Amino acid sequence: MNFPTTSWSLVLAAKQERSGASRSALERLCKEYWYPVYAYIRSRKSSPEDARDLTQEFFLRLLDKHYLDAIEAPHGRFRWFLLAGIKNFLANEYDRSRAQKRGGGRVFLSLQMDGAEQMYRLEPVDQLTPEKIFDRRWSLLLLDRAIQRLQRDYAKSGKERQFDNLKQYLVGDDAGQPYRATARALGTTEGAIKVAIYRLRRDFAEVLRAEIAETVLNENEVDAELRFLITATGAR
Repeated sequence: MNFPTTSWSLVLAAKQERSGASRSALERLCKEYWYPVYAYIRSRKSSPEDARDLTQEFFLRLLDKHYLDAIEAPHGRFRWFLLAGIKNFLANEYDRSRAQKRGGGRVFLSLQMDGAEQMYRLEPVDQLTPEKIFDRRWSLLLLDRAIQRLQRDYAKSGKERQFDNLKQYLVGDDAGQPYRATARALGTTEGAIKVAIYRLRRDFAEVLRAEIAETVLNENEVDAELRFLITATGAR
């Protein structure tokens, strides 16, 4: 069975032509995964203002055809490219970026960076390197996106209340309150709750794999990225 076309594989497949579809896919990836880049730049002792400006400038550069052409397909993962790209950008473009108006003369890419500094203040910056911060935030972002996606799916099925009561059990059997209290809240039995939690975790695993798939090229890389995510977040 062929691995489905994803945002990242679409970008790589069309990078020589830079079609409208590939640019749209790349813009969506940039808008969804900007925070790990911001956290990496900020942890390099940049001020909040410089971190915002440099993050914006980096993604503007990323949308340029010549910048994207440096990717070596078919082994690229979007996470790898993003981290390598920002390191190269900071090494070669930092001084020039500060000396000129960032993004001047180019189409502006609107990144919703409100709350970026509030999020960054929660980072354990004294314990992690910039690379580890990037990896951790990348992984937590994927987990959060998967949870949000699962919540939307349950809401469409009229099960939002069930999801709200069961999401506390996603991380392990010992998480959350006892099954009896949850069963009482939902008007059902402990046995039914155990079955619902099993299904919830199964559904979560599926949507998490789907989110990861958007950033890699083949199914084997989904498994590798999932193992990376577990290591980066300390999840079990």
